[in-house]
Amino acid sequence: MGITRRSALIATASSVLTFAIGCGAPSGPGGDSGDSSGPVPDKPKKAVTLNVLDVAGNLQLTQGMIDEFVQKNPDVISRVTYSKSPAPELAGKIKAQQNANRVDIGLVLTGVDGLAAGIDQNLWMDLLPTYADRLPGMNDYLEPAAAMQKLAGNAGVTVTYYPSGPLLEYLPAKVPNPPTSAEQLLAYAKAHPGKVQYARPSNSGPARTFLMGLPYILGDKDPKDPVNGWDKTWAYLKELNQYVEYYPSGTSETMKNLANGSVEVIASTTGWDINPRVLGTVPKEAKVSSLQGFHWVTDAHYAVIPKGVSTDTQAAVLALLKFMLTPEQQAKAFDQGYFYPGPAVKGVDLSMAPQKSQDAIKEFGRPEYEQLIASNPTEVPLDAKALVAAFDRWDREIGSGKVKQG
Repeated sequence: MGITRRSALIATASSVLTFAIGCGAPSGPGGDSGDSSGPVPDKPKKAVTLNVLDVAGNLQLTQGMIDEFVQKNPDVISRVTYSKSPAPELAGKIKAQQNANRVDIGLVLTGVDGLAAGIDQNLWMDLLPTYADRLPGMNDYLEPAAAMQKLAGNAGVTVTYYPSGPLLEYLPAKVPNPPTSAEQLLAYAKAHPGKVQYARPSNSGPARTFLMGLPYILGDKDPKDPVNGWDKTWAYLKELNQYVEYYPSGTSETMKNLANGSVEVIASTTGWDINPRVLGTVPKEAKVSSLQGFHWVTDAHYAVIPKGVSTDTQAAVLALLKFMLTPEQQAKAFDQGYFYPGPAVKGVDLSMAPQKSQDAIKEFGRPEYEQLIASNPTEVPLDAKALVAAFDRWDREIGSGKVKQG
């Protein structure tokens, strides 16, 4: 699975939706024929065709889980189709189907960006607390994954988790003494114009994480308030901006630029460090560093159900999610380091993962990550309103005129 399958990550949501199960309409082409009114049964009256939309690259971690469920439960899901879309297009796509009373997407796999956009527009049905008893795996979340779950309100179910970043990535042959503080990064950028790069934050997980992580590194007044609490961060980004040639529209281009030598230091995360080296996009010898005083800004992927799907589809998705949150299935989330580590629940270690995952992490993983994860604080991302404000200000004051489409 190529690195280009990755979609934007990291935004977040803190609002809670209100949803009456009676709302909605029959699903459209490709869905099942039941309506969306009435209580949701434990299993559908008849097997459904489930259409899954992925806007976060999550299928790289979970498609094996879904395929196994379908294979083992043909009376619940007879067939599954997969499609992908950029996260910024998610809300419009779902809203159009709902306005036409033809909701044929039964399950959306999203980062907190798409989750937030859907919460803002009231697109997702509430799964919690109504169906909490059908999802016992949620009781076993890792502590940071549980914190990420709280951000989803009642709408989403956390299916994968990772500590994310912010990290810096570089090739040691080009950068023998990498920056290890914010001041050193700025000095490096000044001494090497055009050689430090991160992508547009609203469409890049590592860039978003860098943006949200700087207030902790710089000791800003309120890291959760980009409007009134980020004076040091905005000043730092403006100064750094003088030495950044352009901002790619997505993360993949920064990785390619690192590999071809056109840039020398980029924003990264644990998954974006490991997986591109597994895939050969970035040389194996690439290294990472953290900046003094950094906090992990965590990330998660969520499963959401659009309002308007039939009760049969809702029943099928709930049964699928229960299966996906078992330790045996969560072990598949190690993948090839894409969302490292990946599992959201306790008691899942690499020895439980498929051999291909074990081999990839053994060869391309970093022993220092275990210590970095254990010894640095974790922080949840900004809430939806704050993140939108941060993106808007970055676009206006930092990236204006310098964002380049890949």
